Amino acid sequence: MADNTSRRGAADLGMLLMVVAFLVIGAFMYYLNVRAAEERALDIVEESDTADEMEVATTVAATDLEVDAGPFEGRLIRVSGLNVASMLGTQGFWLELPNGQPFLISMSEEVKAEGVAVTMGERATVTGVVHAVNDSALNVWTAAGTIDEGSRLAAEFAMHYLESTEVVVADTTSGEGNTSGN
Repeated sequence: MADNTSRRGAADLGMLLMVVAFLVIGAFMYYLNVRAAEERALDIVEESDTADEMEVATTVAATDLEVDAGPFEGRLIRVSGLNVASMLGTQGFWLELPNGQPFLISMSEEVKAEGVAVTMGERATVTGVVHAVNDSALNVWTAAGTIDEGSRLAAEFAMHYLESTEVVVADTTSGEGNTSGN
């Protein structure tokens, strides 16, 4: 007959190792759950910070746009007190910078829906996000019929445009203001 006395401790040790393994797995799952909750809380804080930043427009001097509007791409800015140089179909208008160069303003769908009246010679304060001019934006404007081919050619020379979320115009002759925006 075989001697089984050496196997008695192995059976007892197996049960102990199994319990320890379950405890380790449970502790690891708890750790992952805590880390995931921390990450979710951090994402919520970052999203609220981003929303707060987007609501506040940075006032930019017109001379900063003369030099280069590139640093303002994707940022919500406000430019105030510039004359409307000319219209760009029904899509927008050109503001005259202090050096005499025009800067393209595109009216967002919300601003167009509010029906703000912009005419040449008025002073305007515009709030919006700066974007680089690209073919896709020009194609959308052309397809929508808000600019014609002549206006598209003029807009192609612009490097950047401001997608307006608010337009405030003041008639320089009467001093009255016309407001549009959020």
